[in-house]
Order: sequence, then C-alpha cells, then structure tokens
Amino acid sequence: MSSVFSRLSTYWALGIPNLARVGAYRLAVRAGVHPVQRLKGAVAQGPFFKPRPSAAPMHAIARDDWKAFGPWFGTHSFPAESPPDWHVNPFSGSRADSGRNWFELGDFDSKIGDIKTIWEASRFDWLIAMAQRAALGDQEELDRLNRWLADWSSNNPPYKGVNWKCGQEASIRVMHLALAALILDQVCDAQIGLLTLVKTHLARIAPTIGYAIGQQNNHGTSEAVAMYIGGSWLSAVGDAAGELWARLGRKWLEERARSLIATDGTFSQYSLNYHRLMLDTYSLAECWRSQFALAEFSPKLYTKMIAATRWLYQLVDRGTGDGPNMGANDGARLIALTATDYRDFRPSLQLAAKLFLNRRAIAESGSWDQQLIWFGLPVEGPPLPAPESVTFDDGGLHVLRHASAVAYLRYPRFSFRPSQSDILHVDLWHRGVNLLRDGGSYSYAASVEETAYFSGVASHNTVQFGSRDQMPRLGRFLFGRWPKALDVDRVAISPEKVRAGAGYRDHNGCRHFRSLDLQSGILHCHDILYGNAEQAVVRWRLPPRDWKLKNNTLTDGKYRLEFSVESEFFELYINRGLESRYYMSKSIVFSVEIHVKTPASIHTIVRF
Repeated sequence: MSSVFSRLSTYWALGIPNLARVGAYRLAVRAGVHPVQRLKGAVAQGPFFKPRPSAAPMHAIARDDWKAFGPWFGTHSFPAESPPDWHVNPFSGSRADSGRNWFELGDFDSKIGDIKTIWEASRFDWLIAMAQRAALGDQEELDRLNRWLADWSSNNPPYKGVNWKCGQEASIRVMHLALAALILDQVCDAQIGLLTLVKTHLARIAPTIGYAIGQQNNHGTSEAVAMYIGGSWLSAVGDAAGELWARLGRKWLEERARSLIATDGTFSQYSLNYHRLMLDTYSLAECWRSQFALAEFSPKLYTKMIAATRWLYQLVDRGTGDGPNMGANDGARLIALTATDYRDFRPSLQLAAKLFLNRRAIAESGSWDQQLIWFGLPVEGPPLPAPESVTFDDGGLHVLRHASAVAYLRYPRFSFRPSQSDILHVDLWHRGVNLLRDGGSYSYAASVEETAYFSGVASHNTVQFGSRDQMPRLGRFLFGRWPKALDVDRVAISPEKVRAGAGYRDHNGCRHFRSLDLQSGILHCHDILYGNAEQAVVRWRLPPRDWKLKNNTLTDGKYRLEFSVESEFFELYINRGLESRYYMSKSIVFSVEIHVKTPASIHTIVRF
C-alpha cells in the first residue's frame, strides 16, 4: 500500500497534463499511429558551407580541438582525423543498428551501453571548432567540416538509427548548424544542402515536442529554441513551413521560461550543468533574434533570463570557472566558442550577463570573452557587483559567503521532480578548492548499483537514516515521496559570520535539521537528528589528499575537520568513495563517516 501511495502521490506531483502528454506519445508510438512514424526525407547533399564572405571578427580565436583528437563529454579523447563511426560506442566498440527506424530501437541496450556515448559525436560540437578555423581562413578545415557533414548525412539517412531517436539531440544539431552559419556569415545565403538538413531535423522535432514539454526539463527548452531558430531561418528564405515552426518554437520558448524558471532564477532540474544548458539555449535564441532584427521576446521572458543569469552568477567560482557538481550532469555543453574546460562556466555566464543584464560577469579580460567576440557583442561594459550571500527559496538553496569562502546548502523545495537524493547537502569552496564535494552523475546507463550510488544519498554531504535513501526510488530517474522543507532559516548576515539553516521530515518519520555558520576560516555545521532509525550516518566527502584521523580530528596538514557528537552510540572512520566530475568518468575520493544512533546532535567544524 505504501508503494502504491508513493507512486500515486508522485504522479500527482508530476502533473496530470504532463503525464497525459508523455502517455499519449508513448501509446501512439507503441500502436504505430504517431505522425512522426510516417516521416520521410531525403539525404541532404553537400556542400553545406562555403568560405566566409567577410573577415572574421577582430580578436576572434578558434578552438584548437577536433584535429587529431576530439573530446567526448569534455574530457575523453578519441581519434578525430577522420569522421567517426556515428553508430559506435567509442568506449566499448559496440555498434548500434543503423538501418532500422529510430522508433524501433530501445533507449537502453546492454549490448551497446550508454546511448549517449553514441549521440555525443552527433551533437556536432566538432562543427563549431572547424567552422571557427575555417572562418579565420583555413580552407582545409572548411573542406573537412563539409566532408564530416556529408559523411554524417549519408550514414544517418532520415529517420534511421539511434541518432534520430531523441528530439533534443536533433535540436542540438540544429543549434550548432545555425551557430556554424553565424560563424561563417552565411545565414542569409545558406547552401541548399544546409537548409535541407535543417528542415529534415525540424520535421523530426515538431511532431514530438509535446513529449518534450511533458518532461518538464531541458528537452522542452532545447526543442523550442531549435524550432524558433530553424523555423525563422527557413521562413527568411521563403520556405512556408518555416513560419509555422518559428511561431511554435517562440510559443514554447515563452511558456517554458514562465513554467520552468522560478522567480528567483532556479531551473526545474536543480542542476548546475542543466542550468547552463538552458541558459545557453536562450542566449543563442536571443543572439539569433537580435542579429536578424526579429521581434523581441516578452518582458516576462527577459525577467526570467535575468534571474537565471543571477542564479548562475552565484554558483560559479570566478577564479576557476568551476562550481558545485550539483544535480544531474550529462556532459552537455552548447555553443562552445572557447577552448576552456568543460567545467568552466564563465563563457556561458559572460554571454548571458551581456545579453540580459548588459554587464560583465567577469570583469577581467580572458578567454570567456570569445563568446562576445564571435557574436559581435561589445566586450566593454560595467561589471556586475560582487556576489553576496543569498537564499534562493524557490529552489531550496542557501548561499553563504564570507571572505574567500562560500558554502551551499540544498533543501527541499520540489516543484519539479528531484533527480538526486541530496537533501541538506553542503558544498564548501575556499579560494577555488572544493573542500566538501558532490559525487556527480557518472552515467545514465550505469549499473543498478552505480546508479543508486551516484544519485543516492551516499554520494552527498548529508545524513543517511539507516540503509535507505532519503526518498523511495520509483525508477531509474524517478524518486517518490518528495519531502517538504521545515524550519527554513534564510541567510542572515552579520559582520562576524553568515548563518542559514533548514530541515525536513522523511517518509518514515525521521527528521534532520542542519544549520551552517560561516566565518573567517571556519565553517560550523550543526546537525540534529530525530526518528526511529536505529542508526544514521553523516558523510563528508573530501578531495583526494593525504587525510589522517586522530582524536575526532581529520587533517591533511592544511585543512582540518573537528567532530563533536552527542549520541548513545558514536563511531568515526574514513572510507573511500567515488565522484564523477565529467560524464563517463569516475575517480576515488575520501569520505569521513560519523555513525550514530538517533536522537543525536553532531557538530562539525571545518577549518581552512
């Protein structure tokens, strides 16, 4: 009965209209009557791009990857001297069926592994690097990108194989094709082959956008942007279908901003990387709209973009560009016009701040300015004021800043489905060093055990009651019985310290309240635990250093953690854990674990 109630209450929280959209789509596809299953299309023929007719922007610099080797998910290197096999998982060598209709292929096939490893090369990130080099006069790179596009088109005929399976993947290709056209200055006089390729993709995206909207995530925003950009592009060259697609894309762009972005800027997926992905798509839409003098979006959309930009500004370390490994992370990065690391969020932040706030997020000049240069935006401008401590209550996030340290505390404000069991997780950063850290995602097609670990409570700096997760798991990507926040203490600032706190009660009646005090060189965390769990464990996940534990104190010689516990039972030891800072990548970290019986009061002091 409890399991049934968990499912019913969760389905209600997901929203009946969203379930109806997803259910109707799946039933129609299963029955073979969905319009998308009747699509036909011809293979687009090159050349797709010609030499840039004008000089590239002054001070523009091209990326230097995708020559001998190319990066998968921003970190894995595979040969790139010739086009890849578009249907092979390069991590395992397994090959997917390329001859069947996309809707006849499953999402999870143990024989080929994670389908995203195949999709990655078909996101056309390589096209951006090659287009930049071609724009700066490299004829060989122009020939090369045309060969790669021709090879992709011939080996991925519409609508066969796994690379046509996902509307969002098709949308990412449209966005990158449009970006390449901007880089090479040939939107208005685009080659027939390029326009054919764009139209073939929009025909795939449009019939299933209802399914994307029902997901309540980045699928809807990505597909709306692709429809808007691609549709307006086709309309401008006289294709009647383009205007309809552009209107549909614009409609959903506006609606998704209203529905998925909270007043305080929080995005529906509670994820730093997915927030960047969403913001990048809107930034690209705004650049496209502005450069071709299309009608402005609504004031409400711009208000949401301003809030979303300010949210990202609070989570990016300006010295390194990195940020908390918070929420799900599938390795996605769009409009990558710089050679910066995948985990450097400054280029996206700089672009969004210029577009929506007319400010510089990063005052100093650097590689992050390449986004502005390639889009022809003014590089100069006043900087944003330094970020301050703040509570994002719509999304359940405290940000505490003091001197050179910043601490983040997550708490449950779930208007949308949570993807990770990270309630009351704490991230701590000091001078760009992530001292208390999140475990990440690793892979969406990992084993059951790995999936449970990376998205579960064990890979976060919080409390686990008994051996269970904070929420019952109803599926690979779905938790049930979402808790509500209790006793939220919003950020309070005094000259000596910054303080905040929050609590919750889980579905078994256990309660956890956590408060943070951040002051000069010290983070003090106080955990209060109640409930019927025989045992609970507090975990603190630490960077890979030479940690030594002695007399309830853990140190590596530079940083120190001190523990004080009131409980009937108390045990403290160091354990090994895993973290994934890049998709399909995992490494060893250390975790200090405090085992207690409830009720318990635990004080943790971190000195840095």
